[in-house]
Amino acid sequence: MKRVTTMTMTLMLDLDDTLLDLSTDIFVPAYFKKLGAFLEKRINPGRLIDELLAGTNLMLRNERPDLTLDEVFSNHFFPAVGFERAELQPEIDRFYDEIFPSLKELTAPRAAAVELVEYAFERGWRVVVATNPLFPRKAIYERLRWANLAPEKYPFALITTMETSHFTKSIPAYYLEILGNLGWPAGPVIMAGNDPQTDIDSALSAGLPIYWIRPDGGKSLPGLVDMPQGELKDFRHWIENIDDDLLEPSLKNPDALIRTLQSTPAILDSVMRSLRPTDWTVRSQPKEWAAVEIFCHLRDMDAEVNLPRVLTLIAENDAFIAGRDTDPWAEAREYIKQDGPAALREFVATRQKLIGTLQSLSREGWDRRARHTIFGPTGLQELVGFMAEHDRTHVRQVIGLLDELHKMN
Repeated sequence: MKRVTTMTMTLMLDLDDTLLDLSTDIFVPAYFKKLGAFLEKRINPGRLIDELLAGTNLMLRNERPDLTLDEVFSNHFFPAVGFERAELQPEIDRFYDEIFPSLKELTAPRAAAVELVEYAFERGWRVVVATNPLFPRKAIYERLRWANLAPEKYPFALITTMETSHFTKSIPAYYLEILGNLGWPAGPVIMAGNDPQTDIDSALSAGLPIYWIRPDGGKSLPGLVDMPQGELKDFRHWIENIDDDLLEPSLKNPDALIRTLQSTPAILDSVMRSLRPTDWTVRSQPKEWAAVEIFCHLRDMDAEVNLPRVLTLIAENDAFIAGRDTDPWAEAREYIKQDGPAALREFVATRQKLIGTLQSLSREGWDRRARHTIFGPTGLQELVGFMAEHDRTHVRQVIGLLDELHKMN
């Protein structure tokens, strides 16, 4: 029986060893060797590899939402090898333009991958290349060309790269940052990839449905036996017949709630970087908020409502929580005249405190109860769920505003 699609699917696809046949054990040493040889007149190859690995490890662990992975890597790498970025970056860019393409011979395209992507676009789905963003845009786009999925040909909704991503797949907020950057679209979502940890476990922690792409001819692994799985060629048949309701994200458990809250400042950081100074106070409609007002609202909500409520529930049994009407703050506090980037910095600082507090809770802590003037009897997990939905509402608002600004420019 064919599936009945009522809403647009968001399909996230891993790249290496999913869309492209690429053995990391063969590819990475060859990549290091070629990069080391290309830059050896500037940097000792051994030192280069050591600092590449150190910078990569920093990216893998990064949870700061105000630094892109490119910034995390560059803040370590260039000082460590003794060069200003402006001096060495042109040489690195030339490597990716002239030498990196020769690594294509270590990879092979997969016909099933092209068929799957073209099928998804024919169905009108959003297709995201959800590759671990440990490489710059040039390298990731080049690997897509090797897979016969050139980004110049296929209108991918998003391709994750180190220049724009704040988290790697090791941090489940990576997946929710993707959805936020798409405007938190409604409807079914599926992540398909080959890596049991970063593609499957991490996406599950973020609350996303998954499909494990087993190696061709490979068998299931312990812990994955009950997961949807198969070879790449099997995935299309499976997704054609699965009920949409089974592919709705589940974002109400503590892990997914924390990662949702963690993704919001990262998404706002991306928005901030795309705004011109004159964009901050532009309203798409007379009664709609401008970007600076949205940023200030989220900052004050965390500082004066969200964090205090969480701390109250932790400190008091059956705490009483008063509802607050915060929308009038925009006019009363003259958000439109405030500094948007400064508001984001303050929001990030408070949000990090909120996330740290929530991460420290035991399972029993999430079950703490309260009485709310509007919601009535409630609990910490439900209140954090309201915070996450509030985030999603304003992320949609600011992404929509960004789209309108791009149309105006």
